[in-house]
Formats: sequence, structure tokens, C-alpha cells
Amino acid sequence: MPDTREIREQVARESERRSRLGSAAFGAGFLYFLSSIIISETLNGAPTVGLLQGLAPAVSGVANPTVSPRAAEVKFIAAHSLPLVAGSVLSAVAIAMLTVILLVLLDATLFRRPETWKFALPLVLGGGVALVLASVGHQAASAIETHNFVSAHDYTNHAVERALTSGAVNEAFDYIDLIAGLAFAAGMIGAVQGALRVGLFPRWMGIVGMVSAVLIFLPIGGAELQIVPAFWIVMMGVLFYGKWPKEDPPAWAAGEARPWPSGAQMRAQARAAAGAGAAAGASAAAVPAPAPPTAAGSSRKRRRKRGG
Repeated sequence: MPDTREIREQVARESERRSRLGSAAFGAGFLYFLSSIIISETLNGAPTVGLLQGLAPAVSGVANPTVSPRAAEVKFIAAHSLPLVAGSVLSAVAIAMLTVILLVLLDATLFRRPETWKFALPLVLGGGVALVLASVGHQAASAIETHNFVSAHDYTNHAVERALTSGAVNEAFDYIDLIAGLAFAAGMIGAVQGALRVGLFPRWMGIVGMVSAVLIFLPIGGAELQIVPAFWIVMMGVLFYGKWPKEDPPAWAAGEARPWPSGAQMRAQARAAAGAGAAAGASAAAVPAPAPPTAAGSSRKRRRKRGG
């Protein structure tokens, strides 16, 4: 167990880190949501190929058409590579900042509860760095492959698949994305669970944090659902700034685990407080009020005063 001096030094170090990261967390949440909007809105304008359109060449008896039905999709991505790369860069900056936030959170958690799952630290660090590099690298590689597709004038199905998915570079980044995203999500869930156990934030923040980890790994739902991780990052900025509603979670200032009470525990505490208040009120009502002085007593007091 750490002594008083170690606790005081740890709390001071955490306070300094939190004050520096507060503004950065605000910016990271905004950048993450902005990147989701840019990428989602850009891809929403891409031409889509329905089932009938995709089967049209085969129905016509052409096994390998010179122009694939998906050629327009590749050309669209090539023409809009700049906003897609920009969106990926913004997302990478946000993930890098989120990685730092989680590392600070893990450091505070491990100090208060050393038996916290230690694999969360390398998973967050390794997964975060790999995810940042893969996010930008994958989009840059996609921009290069789609521009090569347009300039080569080979619009067959094979060329489309190579430009979008089956190229060696695309396949390599797909694997890196998968492994890095899975590692980062697992590490983030471990970090959030550990912080929740020692009371560094309330339970609802723990739930939103774990949902955010899943959404970062599986970016489904477009910008509408990606607002959840963005919101969680911004709220971490509020927490780091020391502007948490009502009060800062006690575990930060105490330097030790102060688990946040559950809903049932809070209701039980409220009932106990209400019961104690009612008992105190009943005791006060049971105490008899002092009797008013009688007329005889008042006369005796006046005679004593005159005799004195």
C-alpha cells in the first residue's frame, strides 16, 4: 500500500496531467465527430451498384466486361480522395489523443488498484499507435490505388477488385486495421472497467465508454452513432478539467479506490438518511416543552427581588 507521501505525489502528478489534457480531450472529441461527418457525407455521394446492375453483364452473356458496373464507384473515390484522407487524418489525431487519455486513466487506476488487468496498458498503447498509422495509411493507399485505376484505363472487374479490396497493400492494411482495432477496443474496455471499479467516474460513464470502444472497432451507423465516442471523449475533457457536475469523483483527490455507489446503494443511502431524519424529528417532538411559570412562582420571585 502506498504511504501518505506517495499518495500526495501521485495526486499532484495526476492533477497536472489532467489540467493539460482537458482542452486536448475537448478538441479530440470534436475532431473525431468531424472526421465521421466528413467521411460519411463523402461516401454517401458515391454511386451504388444494385444487384440487377451487377448481374447485367452476366445476364447479357458477358463474363468479364471491359467496363465493370463498379468502375464509377472507384472513379468517385479517386475524385474524392482528398476529403477522405483529410477525414482519416482527423480521426487519427483523435485516436492518438484518446490513447493518451486512456494511458493517464490506466496509470491512475493501477495506482489505486494494482491488481487491475495489466494487459490493458500494452493493448491500448500498441493498438492505439497501430490504429493511428493504419487509419491514415489505409486511406492514402486507397487514394493511390484508385488513381492508378483511373489512369490505367483498365476498368474490368479484376481491376476494380484490385483497387478496392484485393490489392496487396489493401489486404495488408485490412489485417492491420482488424488486429489494431480489436486490441485497442479490448484495452479501452479494460481501462474503462478498471477506472469504474476504483471510482474515477460514475457508472454511466463506464457504460458509455465500453459502448464507445465497440463503435470505434466497428464504425457502424455513420456519423449518427459515432457521436457516442465523441461525447465520451468530450466528457473525459470535462472530468480532466475538474468541471464535473456537482463534484469531482472522490477517488481522484483521495488517491485511493472510492468505488462509485450503484443505483441500489444510493437509494438505500437515501432511505437511511430519510429514516434518520424522521427519527430525529420524532425524538424532538417527544421531548416535553418547558412549563410556563405559574402565578405563585412569579409572586415569590418578585418578593425575593424586593427583599434583596
